[in-house]
Amino acid sequence: MADLDLFAGDGPSSSGAGSETHGSADMSIDRSAPLAARMRPRTLDEFRGQDHLLGSGRAVRAMLASGHVSSMILWGPPGSGKTTLARLVAAESGVMFVPFSAVTEGVARVREIIGEAGQRLKATGRRTILFCDEIHRFNKAQQDAFLPHVEAGTIILVGATTENPSFEIVRPLLSRAPVYLLEALQPDELESILRDALSAEHGLADLGVEASDEALRFIAEAADGDARRALGVLEAAAQLAGAGGDLGVEAAREALQHRFATYDKSGEEHYNLISALHKSIRGSDPDAALYWLARMIDGGEDPLYIARRLVRMAVEDIGLADPAALTNAIVAREAYQFLGSPEGELAIAQAALYLATAPKSNRAYAAWKSAKRRARETPSAPVPFHIRNAPTGLMKDLGYGKGYQYDPESEDGISDQTYLPETLSGERYYEPGRFGFEKTIRERLKWWGERRGSLEIPGDQKGSEEA
Repeated sequence: MADLDLFAGDGPSSSGAGSETHGSADMSIDRSAPLAARMRPRTLDEFRGQDHLLGSGRAVRAMLASGHVSSMILWGPPGSGKTTLARLVAAESGVMFVPFSAVTEGVARVREIIGEAGQRLKATGRRTILFCDEIHRFNKAQQDAFLPHVEAGTIILVGATTENPSFEIVRPLLSRAPVYLLEALQPDELESILRDALSAEHGLADLGVEASDEALRFIAEAADGDARRALGVLEAAAQLAGAGGDLGVEAAREALQHRFATYDKSGEEHYNLISALHKSIRGSDPDAALYWLARMIDGGEDPLYIARRLVRMAVEDIGLADPAALTNAIVAREAYQFLGSPEGELAIAQAALYLATAPKSNRAYAAWKSAKRRARETPSAPVPFHIRNAPTGLMKDLGYGKGYQYDPESEDGISDQTYLPETLSGERYYEPGRFGFEKTIRERLKWWGERRGSLEIPGDQKGSEEA
């Protein structure tokens, strides 16, 4: 059997808005329904995956064993089983299950369901699970409408979302409904589901199709963890093979047609992938950097967005350890603007490789943060007189510019004057590292410090060693 969200739109809509299910899973099989719907698990024992929630002693299993079902938020990718798990929880606990879609219905329907739940509880003592699919589509005020009824125990709220609840669900609701993360299914789990579908009477057994191991593996990997997608491809491939036919990789590939990457340019996966790319470059792993870059490009991300992020990485994580990194990132952005896709993507890939293989230093980034902090803390520190501008005679008479030494004309091009306000004299914000071009900068600053007669050498203070 399968771990699936099997209603159209990954929610309850195909069974009718507001339809109710009593405390047992629907055992009827509609032979005209899609394969994914026919293979819906009917008990928790048939539910595949999510062992971290349903294994012995795990959170959801333990909750069911206790006999006390509480509100929860189910967060996971499409096809991971959110709707099905909610239905099975209701079936196992013997409560009424009422599905609701935040996409197609509004607060008026919520009030209607809550009213019916209150009457049911009062008349029979039976509780109601209000299953809200796509709960993140509700705004703050709409989500708040659930709160008093959850607190009063009128309903058990089970919300399903593909978006990060930290950003999409109001805090008061999160405090009353723990979040359970459902994971995308692994290829081995999907293969097992596909084999079950081929042999099940309510699946494809009547076709007598023989599928090769290679074809099943191809489908399992192409499904990106989505059981519904995997079963849809299998059903289409079996129809291509025909009754009693052999289902090979070519038939599976033909049925797949085009594999859409699991990527949402404004959602959770967007931030996960750009984080993976950034950290791979920062960690000097060019292969991982190319992989995550390819995932983003293949998923439809705007290459110019990636190019802008590469510019940020160049100054934040590399800085003066390799000043050419910033040049490479900016040139890659300009090259993409000039060439477009797909040719310009290579320029971005080349820049990602350059950044990943460049020496790393955040010393410039840290120095800038320190300087900004001190500037805010000392906004009235006066400019030393010797470096003030003196465009008028009065200002010269007041001492503006007095004693200024023009460094290029000094011996070795360096004078012994200072430039910070007197109250900040001796403070250092930039301490170059020991690698890449910063090694040269470090040596240069050391020589300048000695030339000025300084007893302290930039970069030698406690805590300045490279991690």
